Amino acid sequence: MAKSERINFSTPSGFPEFLPGEKRLEVYLLDTIRKVYESYGFTPIETPAVERLEVLQAKGNQGDNIIYGINPILPPNRQAEKDKAGETGSEARALKFDQTVPLAAYIARHLNDLTFPFARYQMDIVFRGERAKDGRFRQFRQCDIDVVGRRELSLFYDAQMPAIIAEIFEAINIGDFLIRINNRKVLTGFFRSVGVEAEKIKACIGIIDNLEKIGEAKVKQELEKEGILVEQTQKIIDFINIKGTVDEILDKLKYLAQSASDAEIFNLGVTELETVISGVRNLGVAEARFCIDLSIARGLDYYTGTVYETSLIGHEALGSICSGGRYEELVGVFLGEKMPGVGISIGLTRLMSRLLKAGILNPLTATPTQVIVVNVQEDLTPVYLNVSQKLRKAGINVVTNFEQRPLGKQFQQAEKQGIQFCVIIGSEEATAQKAALKDLKTREQIEVPLENLAEAIKQRLDP
Repeated sequence: MAKSERINFSTPSGFPEFLPGEKRLEVYLLDTIRKVYESYGFTPIETPAVERLEVLQAKGNQGDNIIYGINPILPPNRQAEKDKAGETGSEARALKFDQTVPLAAYIARHLNDLTFPFARYQMDIVFRGERAKDGRFRQFRQCDIDVVGRRELSLFYDAQMPAIIAEIFEAINIGDFLIRINNRKVLTGFFRSVGVEAEKIKACIGIIDNLEKIGEAKVKQELEKEGILVEQTQKIIDFINIKGTVDEILDKLKYLAQSASDAEIFNLGVTELETVISGVRNLGVAEARFCIDLSIARGLDYYTGTVYETSLIGHEALGSICSGGRYEELVGVFLGEKMPGVGISIGLTRLMSRLLKAGILNPLTATPTQVIVVNVQEDLTPVYLNVSQKLRKAGINVVTNFEQRPLGKQFQQAEKQGIQFCVIIGSEEATAQKAALKDLKTREQIEVPLENLAEAIKQRLDP
């Protein structure tokens, strides 16, 4: 093939690709997250990668990030096949940009098949049409949980979310982290109390949500561009900067709500926040793991109550490593009834890439293999197969070498892949029903009867 005809096989921008050790790390993280989710009663579901565009645009402000695909999905040369299937319309469809909006559609489709409150988890791939850059992907995996109720949903489900977040990140052992909790009603109520017009509150919350990205001075500018008076702007900045212990902040909020005019929503938000904090404490989450942060807003339209963001202490530049909140109307937009929900999401692909780059996590070994049965002479292949299978049945991961090569080369192959043990059986060992067991980490080599080989390996395996 001429140089000019070479195919560009580089990965498309924004679409991740993992080496074996990285993929094994992702699998380990997924397994850890799944175990915690299931321990709280969450059950797995799957939704399509593609949804109708009108579904994805029903709530939220992700219009700029949706990756569109216009029906027909089939190419033009298969139009007749499409027409035959009865798909003659021109429905707009797109790849899902998150799991929450598709969950709402899923519940609407399967309402009579589900038991409520419905607690589900999904660890699927989602797609966003944003500019690809470091830590930002167009295709990435999200690990979500949500609980949805019919008409009512206890605030203690909101309290469970920080407990779940804490358990996951403690299990992954990535260092100290802080779960920052707020309530959108507190923000809405405060904005009203300082005279912000109702139609401007949504925009104000979106601006506050960008505080960490753009800084306080820019937030002031953006609020004033929205027509917020300088005096109101300063009160908002002072409010979101309230600091102290959880109890001190709750006391300050109660005082402000009591002295505010039009404080019904403000008071309700404070009461809900207090209930959630009480539940978090009763679930045993350490005080150092959570706080109230009045600057947490979560910009998506559908959040209405409790909101969460989690940051890694000492690595705040990584951004939120887990976020979410409560919504009241998202499912109802499809069904016309009140179905409140609460959920969190871990953007695993982004999180993993950033933790790897920061050296907080490291790839695992390239293979889960623990033992390689080397090939000393090809006529002993039946013995190697038999020994390998017995080790597998004992719960040991084994690779069998089918090609005879110098032992040094086979040892190098094992070391390169991170395999700890080599089983060596020549004609003498086979006759004596023994094997030489070489530990490539310690360089120790011992002779073991074949009947004791599995036990000898298990005793020496790294934990």
